[in-house]
Amino acid sequence: MDQGTLTSQRTATIAAPAWLRATAILWFIATVIVLLIGFRQALFTAPPDGELGDVQRIFYYHLPFAVLGMVFPYVNLVASLAFLYLRNRNPLKALTADALALASAQVSVLYVTLMLLTGMLYARPVWGIWWTWDARLTTAFILWLLYVSYLLTRKLAAPDQIAPLSAVLAVFAAVDIPIVYMSIRWWRTQHPAPIFGGAEGSGLAPSIWPPTLWNVAGWLMWGIFILCFRFAVERRNQIADQEHALQAIEASLHDHQG
Repeated sequence: MDQGTLTSQRTATIAAPAWLRATAILWFIATVIVLLIGFRQALFTAPPDGELGDVQRIFYYHLPFAVLGMVFPYVNLVASLAFLYLRNRNPLKALTADALALASAQVSVLYVTLMLLTGMLYARPVWGIWWTWDARLTTAFILWLLYVSYLLTRKLAAPDQIAPLSAVLAVFAAVDIPIVYMSIRWWRTQHPAPIFGGAEGSGLAPSIWPPTLWNVAGWLMWGIFILCFRFAVERRNQIADQEHALQAIEASLHDHQG
């Protein structure tokens, strides 16, 4: 079998199967539908808040971004721990875990960024300022810095050190997540009190539940779609790099045999 045939067969293994592409398309369509329902619920169906008026509508996006900004980092943590465990035991599976770690870190940065931006939009009319260095906002900003540092590490570190250094950084970044979550319980902050499990009277009014749940579901689906897309791209890049290395070895062997 000649080298051209081998290359064409390997390229075919990189392409996603038809059923997977169809699933991705259906998932994307379902995601857009859920997001549109959430948009309608948040901006048109839900009544304005008795105190804040229409400013309250920012909450229907800020809360989902805040929740998901503390969920996807744990995907990054699990994938990073899997890489550290597998890198000497099963390097091929370790590469898969590393691809998932990178994809989840990118999604984490996206949602933490949106959490901070929508929080600032919410704070300006309510507090009169865009930003205050209270415990919740500061720890959330640190979380953002940690995951930006993670992505920079993957760009700037030596090639053989990218995955191990990133995995270790992911473990440290994950420590900040429960601190962000518990900050409004541990310290007195300007940020509102906990909505769930807070003091007496906490929770959501019945009219707030539908737009909140639709948007949480929609943005979760969107995050999963982006996660899978970025994971597929990274796996494709990894496989392409392996193929280039194999082709170089085959060319070298062919030259020696010739």
